[in-house]
Amino acid sequence: LPLAVSSALPPSSRSPTPNIHPKKTVTMKLAVIAALVSSAAAFAPNAQPAAQTALNAESDRRSFLGAAAAFGAAALPLAANAVVDYENVALLGGSQTVDLNNANVRAYLRMPGMYPAAAGKIVTHGPYKSVADVYNIPGLTNAEKEVIKKYESRFTAKAVAPEYAIDRINNGLYR
Repeated sequence: LPLAVSSALPPSSRSPTPNIHPKKTVTMKLAVIAALVSSAAAFAPNAQPAAQTALNAESDRRSFLGAAAAFGAAALPLAANAVVDYENVALLGGSQTVDLNNANVRAYLRMPGMYPAAAGKIVTHGPYKSVADVYNIPGLTNAEKEVIKKYESRFTAKAVAPEYAIDRINNGLYR
C-alpha cells in the first residue's frame, strides 16, 4: 500500500513488511546469486592444458592456415566482380558534357540558370533515352526549357549506371 494509505489504517491492520510471497523472495535471492556467480565466472581465467606439445602446435597452425586459405579463396571471386573504372566518369560533372542519366544535381552548377530548379527536375525525372526526352518533363516552365535549350549541346544520355544513379538527387555534399 502507498505510504499515505497505510498510515490511514489502524495500527492493527498494518503489516510490518511489504506483502511479498515467501517463494518469490527465495526466487529473487537465487536470481541475484546466479547473476553474481555468472559475472564472477566471466572474469575467471580459462583452464589451459598443462603442457602443449609440438604436435598440438603443428595441428593448430595447420588448421589456422587451412581456415585462412578457405576464407581467402571465398573472398577472391567477390573482388573480381567489382567495377574498377567507369568509362563515363568524366560525364558525371568533370567535363563540359553532362550525362543526363547518371550525373548528380551538382554537375549543373557550372551552367548558370540550370541549378537548382531545372537541374532538380532533370535528375528526378530520368532516365532519358535521348537528350530530346528532357523537354517532356512535366511541370517544366518556359524559362527552364530555354535554359535547357541553351546547354543542350553539352548533354548526353548514356545508359543508367546504378552505382551513380542512386545518389543523383542527394550526394551528401552540403554547403
